[in-house]
Amino acid sequence: MRFTRLVSAALLAGGLALGGSPADDSAKPNGSKSVNPAAPAEQGSKATPTVPPVLQTPERDDTTFVVLPGASNPPQGTPAATENAATPPETPGPPPLPPPDPERPLLHRGEPAYPAEFGEESAIFCQDQIGVWMEGDAISLLGEPKHRRPSMSDEGTENGDILAFSDPSSRYREIELDFDRETGTLRTVFAYPWKMTWLECRKVWGTHVSVADADKGRTFYSYLDHRLDVLVDSGGKVISLGLY
Repeated sequence: MRFTRLVSAALLAGGLALGGSPADDSAKPNGSKSVNPAAPAEQGSKATPTVPPVLQTPERDDTTFVVLPGASNPPQGTPAATENAATPPETPGPPPLPPPDPERPLLHRGEPAYPAEFGEESAIFCQDQIGVWMEGDAISLLGEPKHRRPSMSDEGTENGDILAFSDPSSRYREIELDFDRETGTLRTVFAYPWKMTWLECRKVWGTHVSVADADKGRTFYSYLDHRLDVLVDSGGKVISLGLY
C-alpha cells in the first residue's frame, strides 16, 4: 500500500514537471515565460498593430453634401458651388403678348389729306385756285395759318390779307396766300423753296424774262410767257416765287 502511494506521487510530480502551468511562469528563473507555439514570433522590439476592419479605408467615398432649403450658398470648392459657378442664372424671357382685343381699333397709315395734284406741285395747284378759293377753302386744305399780314397796294394802302401756311406736301418751306379784301377771293400765291437756284428756274421755265433790281442786292425776274415772278438773292438763290 505504501509502495502504491509512492509511485502515484512520483508520477504526479513528473507530470507537473513536464506539462507545467501558467502559474509556474513566475517561478521560472530569470523571469522567463513559456512560449506559445500558436502565437506569431516577435519581429524586432514590437509587433505591427492590427487595424480593425471598421477603421480601414472604405472601398468607395460615401461623403455627401446636402443643401437644406433656405440655406446659404455652399462653401467654395464643393460640388454644388462648382455647378452654380459654371451654370449662369436663367434670364427671364419677355412677358407673353396680351390676347387680341376685338374692340381695339387698328391704326393704318392713310392716304394724304390733299389731292394728288397738290402733292405733285403745291404752288401750281394753289395758283389754279386763284379767283376761286376763299379763306375758308384754304384753311380746310392747309390747316390753320401760322400768321397773317396785310397786303399793300402800289399806293401804300392796305387792300388785302396774306395768310402764311405750312406746305403739307413739304415741297416748299412755306406758302403764302393773298386774299383780296374787297372780293375775299385768292389773288396771289407766294411759295418759298427750301433750296432752289435761278439756274434751276431757267431750266424749268426758260429765260424769257424782264429783269429789275431790288433792294439788298437782290434781283427781280418777271416771266413774260408765264404768270410767274422770281426773287433771287445776290448769290443766285431763289428767295420766293410769285404766282398770279
